[in-house]
Amino acid sequence: MLDADFFRRWMTATAASVDREAERLTALDSPIGDADHGSNLQRGFRAVRDALDKEPPVTPGAVLTQAGRLLVSTVGGASGPLYGTLLRRTGKALGEAAEVDRRQLAEALRAGVDAVMKLGGAEPGDKTMIDALVPAVDALGDSFASARDAAREGSVATTPLLARKGRASYLGERSIGHQDPGATSAALLIAALLDAGPDGEAGDGE
Repeated sequence: MLDADFFRRWMTATAASVDREAERLTALDSPIGDADHGSNLQRGFRAVRDALDKEPPVTPGAVLTQAGRLLVSTVGGASGPLYGTLLRRTGKALGEAAEVDRRQLAEALRAGVDAVMKLGGAEPGDKTMIDALVPAVDALGDSFASARDAAREGSVATTPLLARKGRASYLGERSIGHQDPGATSAALLIAALLDAGPDGEAGDGE
């Protein structure tokens, strides 16, 4: 089972991953965005990490709700509202349970992804974070490792796509050939689920 400490470790692991990959995320964002995706997310997840360390919430839902709220207030551009919506809606779907299993997390995360799709108007194939999140949610019922692999594959698969949503869509065919930074950062978020457990897949609770 996954408790509040697991979810706090998930957010902390995401912050560490974003720190490591910030320059790459910004480099991916440079040709098709504002060249600030990495630095924006770095600032946001650092704020999440620090707040959760200072005053840890007591339920999984509360951890994600607080994280989402902080991302909205600290991350510039579209990333703040999108990631904030993802985590807040997932947290709301988890409710006030003290522990949840992996399948409950998958169901809640699907609700979060649906909320992001509604907010941004994006669907799979539009070259956005949705291209990593949808396959990850579909695979999460199998294992965290399956979700990580599906998200990574989805992010790489955005490279040949024509952007239909977000700033990259303004470039038209010039967006083709660039991996989407939002899908790439979403894959980092999903991969961090494995790092949240003490022994990788040991965090893969039923």
